Amino acid sequence: MITKLIPRKVFFTSGVGTHPENLESFEVALRDAGIEKFNLVTVSSILPPECEIVSRKEGLEELSPGEIVFCVMSRISSNEPRRTLSTSVGCALPQSINRHGYISEYHAYGETAQDVGEHSEKLARSMYSTWTNESPLRTLSFPRSSSVDEHGNWMTVISAAVFTI
Repeated sequence: MITKLIPRKVFFTSGVGTHPENLESFEVALRDAGIEKFNLVTVSSILPPECEIVSRKEGLEELSPGEIVFCVMSRISSNEPRRTLSTSVGCALPQSINRHGYISEYHAYGETAQDVGEHSEKLARSMYSTWTNESPLRTLSFPRSSSVDEHGNWMTVISAAVFTI
């Protein structure tokens, strides 16, 4: 029997990590987001039909260390002192639970969390509307922003929509 990999639930999370090494700043950001224990596979932008949005806590309880986990992730890194890094995932919820919605990812240098949040919602809304010719039921975003320290350590900022099967 073939089982389809269609997520039943999604949760949203974000993290910031700083470290002298770029890769380790990403690891610290994953820890801050609570998703460092998983083998993350990034996917594109579809929110499956009937996919329930749950809290980070509830979503994490369904996952096991080492599990292959699908996510839509926005990621940005820099070691330029005092540079602002921002990420966001936006979500457009469908008018009908039986249809799919959209998740967008967006990142930028020098923009605020509010700016990237609004932009990621706009992207998700546009992707949904061009497919359905209607407005989504609602949109939401999960932005995160931080600035690189003055010593030039690497910083990574992430925002993610994490799926559970």
